[in-house]
Amino acid sequence: MSLRISGNRLLKTLPGEETRPTLARVREAVFNIWQGKIEGCRWLDLCTGSGSMGAEALCRGAAVVIGIEQHGKACQVIQENWQKMADSSQEFKVIRGDILGKLKTLSGQQFDCIYFDPPYNSNIYQPTLEVIAQYQLLSADGEIAVEHHPHRWQIQPVMGLEICREKTYGNCALTFYCLK
Repeated sequence: MSLRISGNRLLKTLPGEETRPTLARVREAVFNIWQGKIEGCRWLDLCTGSGSMGAEALCRGAAVVIGIEQHGKACQVIQENWQKMADSSQEFKVIRGDILGKLKTLSGQQFDCIYFDPPYNSNIYQPTLEVIAQYQLLSADGEIAVEHHPHRWQIQPVMGLEICREKTYGNCALTFYCLK
């Protein structure tokens, strides 16, 4: 299967449903909301899947894109996709492994845009947001966008973060967090 992002660029994806690419209308909405933040930003892509969000960030001028993905074959596809999208002034890195463990290795770094899109039925939403807050991975003006099913995840408070906005697109919802 293949996927297109801005500028009609083609990305590879894995067959099957192990990774679920972010819907085009949701991708477009995120980049419209964050349009003033992308150029030169540090982007963190959690549960990266096909890498479409990070690829889009690279195409729109992100300076640094880091992705964390557990699925080994997906990591290879993400690496290939990002290699095609990045220019020589941009940095990118794909980290394979458990999201909670790998987030801790990023301690001391901060990101302007964090996109978090775990499997909708997973139980890692809250722990991941807590680790992001604990290790201060979000920059002062940064935002986290959490993709989730509108009826499957109970949004709970996270110390140090507050909800800045919420959007729903059919069976996909986005909850945005910023620092308190």
